[in-house]
Amino acid sequence: VAGAGRGAGAMPGTGNNGPSRYDAFEGYKDDPTSKGARPSPYDHDDEEADNIYAAIDERMRAKRKHPDDQQKPEEESSTQKIKGQFRELKDKLSEVTDDQWASIPDVGDYSLKHKQKRREDTFTPLSDSLLESRAGANSDTTAGGNKNTTATASDGFTSVVTNMSGLAQARGTVLGMSLDRMSDSGLQTVVDPKGYLTSLSRTTIASSAEVGDINKARLLLKSVRDTNPKHGPGWIASARVEEAAGKQLQARKLIQEGCDTCPTNEDVWLEAARLHPPQVAKSILATAARRIPTSTKIFLKAADLETHDDTKKAVLRKALEANPTSVKLWKAAIELEDAGDARILLSVAVEKVPHSIEMWLALARLETYENARRVLNQARKALPVERAIWIAAAKLEESQDHKDIADKIIDKAVKSLQKHDAVVTRAQWLEEAESADKAEAPLTSAAIVRYTVGMGVDPEDRQRTWADDAKDALSRGAVATARAIIAHSLAAFPTKRSLWMQAVDMERKHGSLDSLDEVLAEASKRLPKVEIFWLFRAKERWVAGEIDKAREILTEAFAANPNSEAVWLAASKLEWETGEIERARVLLQRARERAPSGRVYMKSALLEREEGKFPDAFALIDAGIKKYPEFAKLHMMGGQICSDDLEKNKSSLDKARRYYQKGLQDCPNNTVLWILASRLEARAH
Repeated sequence: VAGAGRGAGAMPGTGNNGPSRYDAFEGYKDDPTSKGARPSPYDHDDEEADNIYAAIDERMRAKRKHPDDQQKPEEESSTQKIKGQFRELKDKLSEVTDDQWASIPDVGDYSLKHKQKRREDTFTPLSDSLLESRAGANSDTTAGGNKNTTATASDGFTSVVTNMSGLAQARGTVLGMSLDRMSDSGLQTVVDPKGYLTSLSRTTIASSAEVGDINKARLLLKSVRDTNPKHGPGWIASARVEEAAGKQLQARKLIQEGCDTCPTNEDVWLEAARLHPPQVAKSILATAARRIPTSTKIFLKAADLETHDDTKKAVLRKALEANPTSVKLWKAAIELEDAGDARILLSVAVEKVPHSIEMWLALARLETYENARRVLNQARKALPVERAIWIAAAKLEESQDHKDIADKIIDKAVKSLQKHDAVVTRAQWLEEAESADKAEAPLTSAAIVRYTVGMGVDPEDRQRTWADDAKDALSRGAVATARAIIAHSLAAFPTKRSLWMQAVDMERKHGSLDSLDEVLAEASKRLPKVEIFWLFRAKERWVAGEIDKAREILTEAFAANPNSEAVWLAASKLEWETGEIERARVLLQRARERAPSGRVYMKSALLEREEGKFPDAFALIDAGIKKYPEFAKLHMMGGQICSDDLEKNKSSLDKARRYYQKGLQDCPNNTVLWILASRLEARAH
């Protein structure tokens, strides 16, 4: 029946109303011997294919078969698992070496997530209409002004060569549109122009790996320029990015656009001048000066670009015409002039800028003494609360040896500043004193100390505070200031020995012989009973070779301290060291009479021993031991004379032994005596 394979039935009356014998997988199943049956589609080729597939299956089954596996083929095919299929390959994995393992490539991630991510970065192909429009716009750039170039081949056929520059321009247009779209999406909300400007100043291109960062910076800074075109740092940062990338022309183009967009921003103009050659920079700065006539930076930069002083002066004078109250411009202009012209400029500058202390002081330094006094008086009227002007006036008077006037000026300065409620602390005044000291104005420094060192100091803390101030000044090298502080302290505390010792030590280290003698003389006068000042003064004169002056000092010391052992011994030592033995002997005899002590007897015996008069030495030693038996050095000297100076015999050794034995009885705790006695016995045996 036609269509029986599609489920159609037999026509009525045909006698074949049974169901069709067609199977979807086996085809027709009618008996080929039955009447009206269709022939089977199985032929010789099908048989040959079945045999081939059967052979392949048998071969694969043999490979998969394990020796220990006793299953039948029928059971094996039904129960075979996946892990059994790869058993042989797994066994061979034990033969793989480490190098073979390492050479196995990594498996890439081809998941749908990464495919979608890559798809986002793809660009849509350009349309033909867009390419043709860009090619038409760039037709002038091709040779002859034609869009296309026609070429004729040898076979007579012609071909059209498309202008490729139009394609590049079109691609740039599309890229610009993409960047604009990204900037419109809110990217500029996270841009910090100042931060980028600061960071770009330290950015250097170290390798090609930073190209991506430069592209990001370009994108961000373009967003800054589009969002706020009047923001000068954005243009500066953009130009510096291009400069860092090595595109100097693009940097100049950007900064020039910034100058047009921000004509009142001096930093943009200065950056433009920096990026251009000197000659071009001069014209740029000239334009900037016309746009911003009140910018001192632009004029100063323009003056720096000039190579001749005359042109520099011309630029600065033009700048002063527009900015007559700029101290920087006046300073720059004055530095280019000689003394005469500088004086003229300064006289004009103090009129235009009366609040500038530096201008007043500079003018005073260039003027004569009389004119300088007049200038400083005018400065005091213009700036009544500036202490620097008063101090400069005091220095001026000191330079003319007007000591009293300098002192009065400082006194008046302190009172005037207090009257005008000018707050000047004690520490600030001491700093001014040290500055004057370093400027070789010691009288001005001393005057400042005298009138200000006691400000705000409690009476009970004055001595300690002033002593510390003097030490601090000395540590900073301000000797005159320290000397003035100590002098002020001694005027308030004239009987303090520690202050006098501090003054003596300072003069000994930093002063001269005369200044030291003056301090010692004043100390001896204030503290006559303190022997050290007399002795130190006499010694300094003696060391300087002034023997007579040293004797006079010791004579005064005798008068002030008639019973002083130290003074008598110092006087005898002076005569002894200078070869006046008889004078020394007389002084020691008077010392034994007026200020007797074991030390005086020892010095007397030592003098006789040095002169070789041993009997006189023994007499003095015996007399001293009788009066001062506990003075161990007398016993020592007696034993040493017997054992070292006299002839070595039993009599001298016995006499030395008696001195040591007597000394050990009177001074049993003296270790030196025990040592000397033991050495004597060792020598005797």
